[in-house]
Amino acid sequence: MEVELERVTYRFRRPITTAYGTLNERDVLVLRLRDEGGNEGLGEAAPLPVYDGVTLEEAENAIRAGSGAPPGVAALDMARADLTSRIEGRPIAAAETAHPSGSIPVNAAVGATDRAGAAREAAGAVEAGFGTVKLKVGVGDDAGRVAAVRAAVGSEVAIRIDANGVWDVDQAVAALRSLAPAGIELCEEPVHGVSALAAVRERLGGEVAIAMDETAREPGAVASGACDFVCLKVAGCGGVTGVWAAAEGARTAGSEVYVASTYDGPIGIAAGLHAAAALGPAVPACGLATLSLFDGVRDPFPVRDGRIDVPRGPGLGITWPLG
Repeated sequence: MEVELERVTYRFRRPITTAYGTLNERDVLVLRLRDEGGNEGLGEAAPLPVYDGVTLEEAENAIRAGSGAPPGVAALDMARADLTSRIEGRPIAAAETAHPSGSIPVNAAVGATDRAGAAREAAGAVEAGFGTVKLKVGVGDDAGRVAAVRAAVGSEVAIRIDANGVWDVDQAVAALRSLAPAGIELCEEPVHGVSALAAVRERLGGEVAIAMDETAREPGAVASGACDFVCLKVAGCGGVTGVWAAAEGARTAGSEVYVASTYDGPIGIAAGLHAAAALGPAVPACGLATLSLFDGVRDPFPVRDGRIDVPRGPGLGITWPLG
C-alpha cells in the first residue's frame, strides 16, 4: 500500500472556549491510501493535544507503523474502509448494516460565553431547524447562559452541556443540581474517570443524565455502564469500525450512544456520519455539525431541519480536495 499524507490547518471563525483551553486553529492529517491496482481510500487523523494528549507527529507515526495513537489508527481504518467500500460500490455504513440511516440528527454548538450572545446563537439555531443545542460549561456564567438559552429556545428544544471534566464530584453534583431546573438533556463529562462519573450519576438520581466523553478513551470505560450515554468519536475509537465495536459494548452495558467529532475536517465528518448511520434510527442527536465553525471551509454536509444527509457513497462518499 502506498501512503500519502497532507497536513491541513483549519482556522476557527472565532476562538472556541472550553474548560481545557481556547482553540484558534486545528491541524489534521489527510491520508490517501492506494493499493497496487491504483484504488484509493481517504482517511483523516485529527488529534487534539489539549483534549486527547496526542500530537500530530504521534498520529503520523501510528499511520506509518499501523498501530499506536488512536487518531492515527482511525485514519488507517477510515482509508481501508473507504478503499474497500469503493471497490464494492457501496457506502461504508452498509458494511455494518443492511439498512443504514439516510440522515443523522445533529446538535448545534453554541459558542458564545455571554448570556445575550448565547441566547442569540441558540435562537438562530432553532430557527434553522435544530432540535438540540449544546453549550460548554465550566467557562464562566454557566447558570446565566443556560437560563438565557432556555428562555430563547422554548421548552421543546433539548439543551445539552459539556463540562470537559472541569469539576470534581462534589462540584459537579452542585453545579448540575443548580442547572437542572432549566431542563438539561444531558451533561457530557462533568468529571473524569469511570468511578467519578458513576458517583455523580448515583448522587443526582436522574436529575440530569450523564454522558461519558473523554473518559471513553480509558480501557473498559465504554462498557462499564457508568453513564446514561456514551459519546463516541471516530478519532478516539480508532476508526469507524472501532465506533461500532464500542457502541455494542456500551449498549450491552445499558448506555445509549451517539457520535461526535473532535472538530474534525470534512473526511472525519464523513466518517462520523457513516459511523452514526449504522447505529440505528433512534440514535440521539450527534455532534457532527461542526464544519461551519471553520473559516473559509466549504461544508459539504449542510444541516437541513436539524439533520445531515449521510453521503450516499460509494465509500465515504467524499473526494479530496473537496469537489
